[in-house]
Amino acid sequence: MCPNCRAFVTPGTRVCPYCEAKLGPRAIDKRNPGEILGGLIPQARFTTILILIINFALYIATAYLGGNFWNVPGPTLYVFGAKVGLRFLHGEWWRLITAGFLHGGLLHILMNSWVLFDLGAEVEAAYGTARMIVFYFVSTFTGFLLSAWWSGGISIGASAGLMGLIGAMIAYGVSEQTALGSAIKGQYIRWAVYILIFGLVSGMGVDNAAHIGGGIGGFLAGLVLSTPRARLMWKEPLIKAAAGLAVLTTVACFVLMYLNMPAAQQQINQMR
Repeated sequence: MCPNCRAFVTPGTRVCPYCEAKLGPRAIDKRNPGEILGGLIPQARFTTILILIINFALYIATAYLGGNFWNVPGPTLYVFGAKVGLRFLHGEWWRLITAGFLHGGLLHILMNSWVLFDLGAEVEAAYGTARMIVFYFVSTFTGFLLSAWWSGGISIGASAGLMGLIGAMIAYGVSEQTALGSAIKGQYIRWAVYILIFGLVSGMGVDNAAHIGGGIGGFLAGLVLSTPRARLMWKEPLIKAAAGLAVLTTVACFVLMYLNMPAAQQQINQMR
């Protein structure tokens, strides 16, 4: 089976006749896939692990500068790009992305990382790396955009992106008109309901607006992009370009966050 368009091909085929993707050895012939960083990062979770590394690196930085390893102070999160009200209307649009990589406490990042570790691998296996990157970027943006309109408070966390991945898997179940698709749809709808109920009853300041916005963004992106299919291979270069644009935009957001750190710190000092 072609790993790109999932069309069946004959053994020994080196180029898929449907999507023209180059094919390598069969999985059964590759007992040892290429290792990354000496096997430190598993192949099946490569993108997920990179996101986790970024999240933990930022958490360590914010905890260190905030002087509290267990709970990061709000002013420190603001300096590092948290979403705060409608600041994006004042030129700080990058906060709608950087907020998705910040966490307010050790329990917060551990819970999100636990979900992302399993969920990310499932989405990447179902859709491929390029689509997963687009889902995560779009849902982080839509999640914190709705949160900004809904509440003027500070908001951070990977859960907007996680809800987007759940929304994408629900879209997968909707698109796949099979028993497996129905099972996947039912499973992830339950996940979404549990998360929203937890946000309502936990009393821990959970941002349900970000969850809803992220879930909607991921679901719509999943319907539009769909899984790779031989008859829709014209979409593949566009999706890869969109994933590259998402990565570059995320990097640009962190650069803007860094450049605006002095101004953000000055604002904090003036409010004290």
